[in-house]
Amino acid sequence: MDTLPLLLTTALIGGGFYWFICVLGSAERKGKAAVNLSGGSIDDDKVQVNYNNYWSFFKTPKQIEKTEKVPAFVDTFYNLVTDIYEWGWGQSFHFSPALPGKSHLEATQIHEEMAVDLLNVKPGDKILDAGCGVGGPMRAIAAHSGANVVGITINEYQVNRATLHNKKAGLDKLCEVVCGNFLEMPFGDNTFDGAYSIEATCHAPKLEDVYAEIFRVLKPGGMYVSYEWVTTEFYDGENAEHVEIIQGIERGDALPGLRHYTDIAEVAKKVGFEVVKEKDLASPPAQPWWTRLKMGRIAYWRNHILVMILSFLGIAPKGTVDVHEMLFVTADYLTKGGETKIFTPMHMILCRKPE
Repeated sequence: MDTLPLLLTTALIGGGFYWFICVLGSAERKGKAAVNLSGGSIDDDKVQVNYNNYWSFFKTPKQIEKTEKVPAFVDTFYNLVTDIYEWGWGQSFHFSPALPGKSHLEATQIHEEMAVDLLNVKPGDKILDAGCGVGGPMRAIAAHSGANVVGITINEYQVNRATLHNKKAGLDKLCEVVCGNFLEMPFGDNTFDGAYSIEATCHAPKLEDVYAEIFRVLKPGGMYVSYEWVTTEFYDGENAEHVEIIQGIERGDALPGLRHYTDIAEVAKKVGFEVVKEKDLASPPAQPWWTRLKMGRIAYWRNHILVMILSFLGIAPKGTVDVHEMLFVTADYLTKGGETKIFTPMHMILCRKPE
């Protein structure tokens, strides 16, 4: 007599577990199922080792200040985090100001479209996405502007993901992705009508190097806009809490060192750009960009339990739990950076290459 209730209970638990693991995906855009979490281009049995190697960079901080060390450092990071970002956040690996009455997805798209609107490009123009990730901004910008977008990322796995997404979105004719280092781009001089980078150049050990490369490949008269991760006027290097927050952001996001907001325009001018406009897009009346991080705490714990189960079952690679926990800790530091106003991920600078 107890057999039927037992079978029904088992079926209910099994069905719920299947939905939790196989159906539940990104809160913003589907595309990466939990059961498919991986270490990017890293073999599953080497994810834990590579996670440990990533942290070893911070034991010798001078190494990550060397240009030749950056590709391996950043490539390792994005192999580890790309699937988790895409599953838990979406295909646009950046922040945006919260907008009343708009979803996170809508606010993200508006933030991306604003970048290309500043470039004054027209349909058919060729523009560069320096640090394109899996191409979320690229697709929004191509669809919005009609421009041909060429993205570059150091990570081969992201190239494959972006190419797949571009084709699924029917935008593969407008969007192209290249694997390469934006400090040494495989493009000729004066190639692009415009260029942008969204929260990407923070990975460069020297901002001057990446800005100089963008200046080189941009046509005379072309515009470049960047959303930069920087410390603000409220940051105090003598304040231990401030230092801890910024170092926590750097360690959890593969950053050789955050720059102060006053450095950005100076570097742009040094490489030859004319600075047209500069503004912190996180300043009031903009709504807090970190709201999404705080609202995602419940989702994090739900996802973390799921990642632990998948890792225990051998479905997710060993080391995935550590990576997921690292990202949660980093999210806390990012939130604190926003709340204390000492950090912004969207210091916008608009530049022009002289005719």
